[in-house]
Amino acid sequence: MVSSSSVRAAFEARLKETGALLQGHFQLSSGLHSGRYVQCAQFLQYPGQAEFACQALAEAIGVPVDVVVGPALGGVIVAHEVARALGVRSVFTERKEGVMQLRRGFGFAPGERVLVVEDVITTGLTVEEAIACVRAAGGNVVAVASLVDRSGGQIDFGVPFTSVLPLSVEAYSPEQCPLCAAGVAWVKPGSREQAPV
Repeated sequence: MVSSSSVRAAFEARLKETGALLQGHFQLSSGLHSGRYVQCAQFLQYPGQAEFACQALAEAIGVPVDVVVGPALGGVIVAHEVARALGVRSVFTERKEGVMQLRRGFGFAPGERVLVVEDVITTGLTVEEAIACVRAAGGNVVAVASLVDRSGGQIDFGVPFTSVLPLSVEAYSPEQCPLCAAGVAWVKPGSREQAPV
């Protein structure tokens, strides 16, 4: 976790200022439901904001890194900006026919040290898929980082994991969601395709 509480507070304030912290009823990419959503695209559309947050994230990485990988779509800008701050290259994974893949000629030298980054982590599924891609291509995943950690510190990727802003936000299965029980319609602002529940 980024150590400076002032950086965390400044980042949260900037998320609010850019309209990235939303209230309502949302289906997350994981399929879980929540009353709060972080739409990092609203924040990352401003290069100065992206630079601020990703510089803070880069400074928190405690291990040497050769490449930064971000899963498309949310992790692409984060990977690029963190890589720029670290002075290394940036690549991304993407879904093709529902399967996360490393494409476009991207690859790794044997044992190349890889940092996997994401904009927001809730269950960690997308990051786990990206990690599998990196390892299958010969990269050595040495750390994971995200701008926002919604997991409540519950995820273990098997490598060090840090974030700029940990957020404790309730997430529910559709069957246990109080907003569904109250008849509140949900929206799905994320990028992963899922059928409505």
